[in-house]
Amino acid sequence: MAKLSEAEQVAAYMEALDHPLKAEVETLRTIIKNAGPLSERIKWNAPSYYHKEDFVTFNLHDKKTIRLIFHHPAIVTITSDILEGDWKDRRIVYIKNAEEASSKKAELVRIIKEWLQIVGG
Repeated sequence: MAKLSEAEQVAAYMEALDHPLKAEVETLRTIIKNAGPLSERIKWNAPSYYHKEDFVTFNLHDKKTIRLIFHHPAIVTITSDILEGDWKDRRIVYIKNAEEASSKKAELVRIIKEWLQIVGG
């Protein structure tokens, strides 16, 4: 049997996903994918996005909050009120519901576009 492509792996993951915020995950996936030339795959057992290098990965362990882990060292050079934490190489965005996913859309897109400029996307 042939190995699934990255896109097929993500589709299978999403089909099997049992999470109360699954609709919000789908919304956020669309926002991220439409923000720039990012590719999607499974990393850390969740959808993850990269362009030349890994950039942002969902963390869906908490059933009440979606965490978007921005894990590229350049993220610390981007200033945003929605990026939380002061680690040396990552920041987190928390999404608790559809309203937050919608209200943070423009800022998520801005962060992704700024990161793509930094890494040459």
